[in-house]
Amino acid sequence: MTANPVLSPIPSLRRHPESPTAVVTMVRHVRESFAVVEPHIDQVGQFFYAMLFSIAPATREMFPANMQVQRSRLLRALVHVVQLVDRPDDLVPYLRQLGRDHRKFGVATDHFEAVGMALIAAVKKYAGPHWTDDIERAWAEAYTIIARVMIDAAAADTGPAVWRAEVVDHQRLAWDLARVWVRPERPIPYLPGQYVSVEVPQRPRLWRYLTPANAPREDGVIEFHVRGVEGGWVSRALVAHAAEGDQWRIGPPMGRIAVDRTADSDVLMVAGGTGVAPMRAIVEDLARWGENPAVHLFVGGRTPEDLYDLPLLQDIAAANPWLSVVGVCEEWVPGLEHGTLADVVTGYGAWDDREVLIAGSPPMIRATVSRMLIAGTPLDRIVYDPFTLD
Repeated sequence: MTANPVLSPIPSLRRHPESPTAVVTMVRHVRESFAVVEPHIDQVGQFFYAMLFSIAPATREMFPANMQVQRSRLLRALVHVVQLVDRPDDLVPYLRQLGRDHRKFGVATDHFEAVGMALIAAVKKYAGPHWTDDIERAWAEAYTIIARVMIDAAAADTGPAVWRAEVVDHQRLAWDLARVWVRPERPIPYLPGQYVSVEVPQRPRLWRYLTPANAPREDGVIEFHVRGVEGGWVSRALVAHAAEGDQWRIGPPMGRIAVDRTADSDVLMVAGGTGVAPMRAIVEDLARWGENPAVHLFVGGRTPEDLYDLPLLQDIAAANPWLSVVGVCEEWVPGLEHGTLADVVTGYGAWDDREVLIAGSPPMIRATVSRMLIAGTPLDRIVYDPFTLD
């Protein structure tokens, strides 16, 4: 691949700098410069993809015809990586999962080089006079670390890059909500609580993250819950038009929401809307055992219809004394806690002695995490996954 002469090539992929001072400086430069360009992130995304397709035209075929959703994903991915850049225990597992997941696109090392060049060029353009040689070196170093982790993880993965699956049932629960069951051609080795990316015939090359709502079954069938969100090309198509016989492609399992049965800590689960899916999968799996940590599960939504899985979870709780389930609704409904999940959960206290798992829409996760931190919940006890709804 020939480098674009107007760009500085990123350094050959090398190891993380040894000096702690160098790491601190790199993190500071990356965060401060990102804060400058973040208000212009839409333009950054447009420039990045235009530059990428210019440097490496073959990459265009990896993306959907309409790039609007993809550009917004760039923002969320960048924000997440920037937030974790000095927390390697959180960042490295996330990057390893991304590296394995990107195998489904046929990504090669040359593509990572092109992405790095395009990314740095885009940030540099919109940083304007704030950009310096030191900042450019910091971004090159940070991207080198990111790419190296992803490349190594992809190379070490011997499993399939993608699984094919057939839709075997579709149940529409509301105008914007559906359950979809698929049967993969061979079992997908996901753990309860993990999520996967899916590509569906209604929206080719536009991948969406979904979470299995059941623990792995002998027949391999997976149940997904899909909420049609505003501007959600894939989610709305699945809610309205998924049909038996549709052929899906499913990427490798990702995510870190899980319960360690051997740990000493009890567990708090907070699930908003279709965020109930990973929690139900974990609870189903735990129900196979006689003894478990105590699990307190809050299931919430704006309307009673959002609590569609509450009766099933209450049935599981009735047979398992380690599990307690509380329904929460923003509308007043007899028998349910009234308010937002953030209000109700923190109304019980800080939960500082629990491992905390949170799943739901990005606004719900942000609000709940923020309120729990204010209430005194330690950040290192809170776990949530950064994937987007659509």
